[in-house]
Amino acid sequence: MHYIWKEWKENIRGKGLWLSLSIIVLLSISILFRSTNLSFDKGFYILLINLFDTLIYFIPILCLFIGAFSIFQEKEQKTLIMLLTKKDNYSSFLARKSLGLYTVVLVPILTWFFIYLLLLKFNFQLDIKSYLIFMIAAICIALVFLQMGTAIGSISRSRMQILGITIFVWFYFFFLHDFILLSFLPDVQYENVKFFSAVYFLNPLQSVRMFLETGMGVYSFGHMSRLLQAFMWTKPVFFLLGNLIFWLTVSFSTAIVFNRKEGYE
Repeated sequence: MHYIWKEWKENIRGKGLWLSLSIIVLLSISILFRSTNLSFDKGFYILLINLFDTLIYFIPILCLFIGAFSIFQEKEQKTLIMLLTKKDNYSSFLARKSLGLYTVVLVPILTWFFIYLLLLKFNFQLDIKSYLIFMIAAICIALVFLQMGTAIGSISRSRMQILGITIFVWFYFFFLHDFILLSFLPDVQYENVKFFSAVYFLNPLQSVRMFLETGMGVYSFGHMSRLLQAFMWTKPVFFLLGNLIFWLTVSFSTAIVFNRKEGYE
């Protein structure tokens, strides 16, 4: 509880959280205004897909920076050294710090999404189940990239390192991961398609997108070919859960193993 309150005080005084929330609010309102001419009964689904496709470019990099600079600030202010010289070890500190970050980032975002739902009520026929799926997708993306951000902050010793690693991670998941897999696409056969699928859905952006679009009924897996059935060898929700567990574990472990306790400007 102490860490959560500490994160609240630090982020309320800072600009990063408010800037991130402002970007999400402005983008959401912009998408709403652009969708006012959509049909009352079907426009809700189109708006959610368009909103997700827009936010998915911003939420990951904002969460990476928030997580990384939150850890790095502890190094700069020497509070990390003070905490670790007491009874805390780094894994305990990181777990509590991560919980504090989750709370500080997700509570304002979820609050805004509930307000946004009230605005949508005046323009579209609501589907609460689809909206909950949309919120779960946004939460999962934020959790994964916040934890990656803490790993970046842990291994970095300067703000320039944070900037470089963060941009590379963002660029990798948006472009490089799929580009690399495209080069192996001609070699994909029925015998190895499950392995290809597992690597493909290691990208959190792809697993969360599949979860959202199938949950909302945008994509249907009826009348699939034998190869596509092997590619989708489990439900999208399990791909998402596996992805979430994998990246949270890898990020947390990386932060502990390669942690550098001191930073400099």
